[in-house]
Amino acid sequence: MAHHSEETEITVLPPDKEKIKKLWTVAGILGLLTAFEFLIAFTMHHGPAKTAIFVVMTIVKAGYIVGEFMHLRYEVKVLFWAIMVPIVFIVWMLVAFVYEGMKLSDINFL
Repeated sequence: MAHHSEETEITVLPPDKEKIKKLWTVAGILGLLTAFEFLIAFTMHHGPAKTAIFVVMTIVKAGYIVGEFMHLRYEVKVLFWAIMVPIVFIVWMLVAFVYEGMKLSDINFL
């Protein structure tokens, strides 16, 4: 019986500076968007405009995250929009349900 050595050689590659730079760029953009959301949250009065800004910002951040981290930005545009359009409609549906629910709660049933 022959004795085989199962030694595996580990190769350490040098860091890919372009990928690291891209990652920091994405983190910076998301950080700026989040800082803008905090600015709006603490300086603007509560109302429909504030809610609309947060809904739009959430959709923008979700699209950016999907595009970058799921690599859909580099795929066919139809695939990207096939994911983003339903998300917009789902958010719209949730906002409409909450709005209608708030209106129904104002009705006195007794």
